[in-house]
Amino acid sequence: MSEGSKGSSLAFGQVVIGPPGSGKTTYCHGMQEFMGRIGRKVTVVNLDPANETMPYQCAVDIAELITLPDVMDNLKLGPNGGLIYCMEYLEANFDWLQEKLAAFRGHYYLFDCPGQVELYTHHDALKNVFAQLAKWNFRLAAVHLVDSHYCTDPGKFISVLCTSLSTMLHVELPHVNILSKMDLIEQYGKLAFNLDYYTEVLDLSYLVDHLASDPFFRNYRRLNEKLVEVIEDYSLVSFVPLNVQDKESMRQVMQAVDKANGYSFGDQEQRSLEALMSAAVGADFHFTSTLAVQEKYVQSQDKAVEEEAMDL
Repeated sequence: MSEGSKGSSLAFGQVVIGPPGSGKTTYCHGMQEFMGRIGRKVTVVNLDPANETMPYQCAVDIAELITLPDVMDNLKLGPNGGLIYCMEYLEANFDWLQEKLAAFRGHYYLFDCPGQVELYTHHDALKNVFAQLAKWNFRLAAVHLVDSHYCTDPGKFISVLCTSLSTMLHVELPHVNILSKMDLIEQYGKLAFNLDYYTEVLDLSYLVDHLASDPFFRNYRRLNEKLVEVIEDYSLVSFVPLNVQDKESMRQVMQAVDKANGYSFGDQEQRSLEALMSAAVGADFHFTSTLAVQEKYVQSQDKAVEEEAMDL
């Protein structure tokens, strides 16, 4: 994996990014297990210096190089400034990262990244780390996780779309946006539109109209219209729904990422995947389809409408 070895074999992987609480660590754990079941050798690399509890098997941990509590204590920085310092320190110590990764040649890599949004929209340290990995013949895709509960609030969803677009343009990697925690979406409240409206980012003018019914947002209609125009003009943002406990959902996400980074698996992995998808329900996965969640959600809405009509 030397910097100048253009003839060395390619390495494939994902950089898992997103705001705090979006499920990055849970995603890495679930994807490590899922890929392991189909025979793919997976190495998880923790690049989050604030991540102290890791449910997955961590092969490379940035805590061996630097930790956020140490930086905050010694340099008297807050958590945001401390995270930026840690990423700049990692950027200045590429040789450490290169040495650690070299021990896992031939593996598929999952990079669990910090949750500070500014690192993906404004600051260049992580972007430079990804660029250096590319020089080492890594073919990476950015997997950007967003909590699905933002779909229940049109204002927050527009904000998420702007953040996702800004991240895509700044990170400069093949990008897959994920709506995580789809198994919990029913607990967040009613959606204004069907799920595919949010995953495909359909005509956003409906969202602006929906926001106009709120007295607070009515004063910002022009601003919202301009934000929506920017998002639609780029026509880049769409989402893949994810329920980590649903093997069909995991398969769809894995195939979307494989398409993005160019990974192509062999016949043995294909047969293992087919066997896994046809297997009976096991203890580790709850194979309830995300589509079934959406269907159930729509049915519950229809039932509520019928009950209201009967009361009238």
